[in-house]
Amino acid sequence: MRFAEYAEKLMGMDDSTWQRHANPWSGWSRLTVLPALALAAWSRVLIGPWAILPALAALAWVWLNPRLFSPPARKDNWMTRGIFGERVWLRRKSVPIPAHHVRAGNVLNALSALSGLVFIAGLVWLDPWATLSGMALTMLLKLWFLDRMAWLYSDMEKQNAQYAAWSSGGTAA
Repeated sequence: MRFAEYAEKLMGMDDSTWQRHANPWSGWSRLTVLPALALAAWSRVLIGPWAILPALAALAWVWLNPRLFSPPARKDNWMTRGIFGERVWLRRKSVPIPAHHVRAGNVLNALSALSGLVFIAGLVWLDPWATLSGMALTMLLKLWFLDRMAWLYSDMEKQNAQYAAWSSGGTAA
């Protein structure tokens, strides 16, 4: 099982949760996760081992966020289509996607993982430049990945009725 599939199962992302996560408020507010984790890690300087509490709160936010918002009223915005594209990406083994999307997604994920390592190193060593540059680059690459996923969804909804139903009001898994 790939990491993304494991994370989806761990998060309990069923069809209803995905539809709620497709709300742009859910997608955009998830951009707060890395800054929240950074603040939690850096708070250990002031509050020592109690820093685990804000870290756990940030992780709880990751799980809670897709469940807080209603399904989007409109499904023609960039963030919603990017989130639909993430669902398509996660299903690429059972429903193949064009090779150019696979290559781009893999490259962006690899670069994001590398910048994530810089971010983690900054948190461990309390290095502000590594923390901020790693976080900024990871977030930028995530947004680029979402842009690519919106493009993927636009391509795949034309070929797959199930995917097209997501943006036309249907909720077919």
